[in-house]
Amino acid sequence: MLSFRMKLQCWYFVLLSCLLQCLSAHNDFFTSIGQMTDLLYTEKDLVTSLKDYIKAEENKLQQVKQWADKLDSLTRTATQDPEGFLGHPVNAFKLMKRLNTEWGDLESLVLRDTTDGFISNLTIQRQYFPTDEDQTGAAKALLRLQDTYRLDANTISTGDLPGVTYKSSMTVEDCYELGKIAYSDVDYYHTELWMAQALRQLDQGEESSIDKVTVLDYLSYAIYQQGEIERALEYTRRLLALDPEHQRAKGNLKYFEFQLGKQKKAEEAKSQNEKPREKRASEKQPKKKETIPERKKYEMLCRGEGIKMTPRRQSRLFCRYYDNNRNPQYILAPVKQEDEWDRPYIVRYLDIISSSEIEKVKQLAKPRLRRATISNPVTGVLETASYRISKSAWLTAYEHPVIERINQRIEDLTGLEMDTAEELQVANYGVGGQYEPHFDFGRKDEPDAFKELGTGNRIATWLFYMSDVSAGGATVFPDVGAAVWPRKGTAVFWYNLFASGEGDYSTRHAACPVLVGNKWVSNKWIHERGQEWRRPCGLKETE
Repeated sequence: MLSFRMKLQCWYFVLLSCLLQCLSAHNDFFTSIGQMTDLLYTEKDLVTSLKDYIKAEENKLQQVKQWADKLDSLTRTATQDPEGFLGHPVNAFKLMKRLNTEWGDLESLVLRDTTDGFISNLTIQRQYFPTDEDQTGAAKALLRLQDTYRLDANTISTGDLPGVTYKSSMTVEDCYELGKIAYSDVDYYHTELWMAQALRQLDQGEESSIDKVTVLDYLSYAIYQQGEIERALEYTRRLLALDPEHQRAKGNLKYFEFQLGKQKKAEEAKSQNEKPREKRASEKQPKKKETIPERKKYEMLCRGEGIKMTPRRQSRLFCRYYDNNRNPQYILAPVKQEDEWDRPYIVRYLDIISSSEIEKVKQLAKPRLRRATISNPVTGVLETASYRISKSAWLTAYEHPVIERINQRIEDLTGLEMDTAEELQVANYGVGGQYEPHFDFGRKDEPDAFKELGTGNRIATWLFYMSDVSAGGATVFPDVGAAVWPRKGTAVFWYNLFASGEGDYSTRHAACPVLVGNKWVSNKWIHERGQEWRRPCGLKETE
């Protein structure tokens, strides 16, 4: 960066150039005092401009210093435990926002110093920074967590989330940004929540570059779009009290008043026309049992609510030492197995993968992690989807002895052939990472689901949990009410197909959004071919 002294010299030459231009327009100033007095005023203006420049430069350097000090403290804390720090969704969102927006603002602030190594480096590095899409994705993840776990905006903004290690609060600008992203998606419900939170923090005296007028403008319109004209009118009046000349608000005030009057007249007319009627007992219809939508059941299970197993069924679940019919590998050291659910039958294996094995799997997978895809049920083409938020990588047995050993362990404990199974898939979930309800097996309307593999349908699923999750992140089965919570070093196993080869539709499952923490899993999808003698076919459809 040019030294401050050199900048002043550059500025001096600019001023001198301006002065010379003035002189060239009026030659022989010394011959006229009257003309020379003009130069005094010119010089006075230039000195004023020079002082403004010095003040601006000092303010700029102070801003850069404050930014550097703030980021120095933040990055020192964050890099001590990167995964733990980013496990807090607000920290992850703010990282996206900083790198995509705020570092760009800093670059603009000092962009005139094009010879500086920092600027050159920043410009080069920015091409690898998160994009608008990343920032928007992180914001939408926060909105998704808010809905799934029924969190109010203030809870998220203050960072009071369960299991939080690195508490982080949101600024007015952060709340405003969330509201704007919701607004651009025509999501007026979340626009209201986050603009109201931004307004609340402004009312509490938080300093911000965002003013109340701007927030109230968004807030009143979002409320109007949800049909609450009276509240929209109230916020519009508050806006005009702050800025009486706000043209859009003045127009909205008249329109809202007109709409409110029209609404009240319609309600009065309706109440006059309606005559009270009492239904006869014979006319009363029995109440139909309400069916809960799958989405609601899924979210309830993610929160630890929903269907509960009866005590009688619960009493039939056991823990045991398991050697899979005296498998030589486990006769002397059987593994710990516990029943998680009865129908479908889901079992969990404890201490089944060591921390050193987990670290090796993560080390092999990290360089290859790519956005997880789903198979389009119509075209069969792999594509990304908003309902699957994670990155995954595939590891083969020949790459490392650890992978081969893990595959053999799954074969020994399930008794199923691994040669026809898919490679070990490693997945890491992002901000609010989730995978909404889905089947692992191909249904009858997807006859070509795994045709290219030539190994038949997915008969079973084995899922390793390679990390603990502070809050959220359960594997849930909405149709039956099962919820399996991540526990590092354990694995769960279930059959997707009955012995007859028919699909077990009760195995429809989902990965709940990660509220706080970092979720690593790896899974093995086991296929039909090769299991003919290991799991003989049954004669009944649901056997």
